[in-house]
Amino acid sequence: MTLSRREFLGASAAVIAGTSQGLAQDSKPKRLVMIAGTPSHGPGDHEFNAGVRLLDKCLKGTPGLETVVFLNGYPKDDSALDTADGILCYADGGTGHPLIREHRLERIGKLMARGVGLMCAHYAVEVPKDLGGPQFLDWIGGYYEHLYSCNPFWKPEFTEFPKHPIASGVKPFSVRDEWYFNMRFRDGMKGVTPILVARPSDAVRDGPYVYPRGPYKHIQEAKGRPETMMWAYDRPDGGRGVGFTGGHTHRNWLDDNYRKVVLNALLWVCKHDVPADGVPSTVTEEDIRANLDPKPGKK
Repeated sequence: MTLSRREFLGASAAVIAGTSQGLAQDSKPKRLVMIAGTPSHGPGDHEFNAGVRLLDKCLKGTPGLETVVFLNGYPKDDSALDTADGILCYADGGTGHPLIREHRLERIGKLMARGVGLMCAHYAVEVPKDLGGPQFLDWIGGYYEHLYSCNPFWKPEFTEFPKHPIASGVKPFSVRDEWYFNMRFRDGMKGVTPILVARPSDAVRDGPYVYPRGPYKHIQEAKGRPETMMWAYDRPDGGRGVGFTGGHTHRNWLDDNYRKVVLNALLWVCKHDVPADGVPSTVTEEDIRANLDPKPGKK
């Protein structure tokens, strides 16, 4: 078939327009929605609002990224989730988890089916095994299961990292926190990549844990086994999930590598490129003291 000059020019213009549209779509900023839970625990612990605002500050200026922050629990108007590429939930979990209350599993499930990424941090990795457990296995690859997982305070040594974007630029570090382990993962860890892995001492396994204080026989019998405290999950639907079990103690955000691995993960769940050396950021003592929830002092 031979095209006339007019037809040829028209076809060429259509190709150029289509290419330009594709480039415009590719250059559209990724949108990260961060949900901070309501105040919990004493001063300096479970500072979800201050923590999310600090992470947001660290991400400001990241090319190709937009952030939306919701404080003090799940938003009354959650329409921002409809345009999200990734979601962070940093909040109390269990039966009061903001993503499972008021029939929200169905709402979040529809977003996951569209390939939206999800990262849950600290207590937000815990959901009841019969209400949220199956969904979290599908969405982030694992979760904290009551009386199966455990939650001691300890100081793991993170010395080796996988070849994964979330580990970009992360150097060995050790921070004392309420690091959960023995998580309930997908069968065979299919699609799951451990990011932060360490070997608890026998004393850590013997407890006490934070709650219940334990010890659990199955935790003690696994002495010597390495445990995963942060992981990445590539979902079959193309979406991404991350679980991070640290995040109890607010001052830990001062540690550059602790902070970097989380910031990297927030980009990764949005399918945003992670810099080769990881996300750069600086946090000061003033930053740590900013935006803390008004809480009564510790007795």
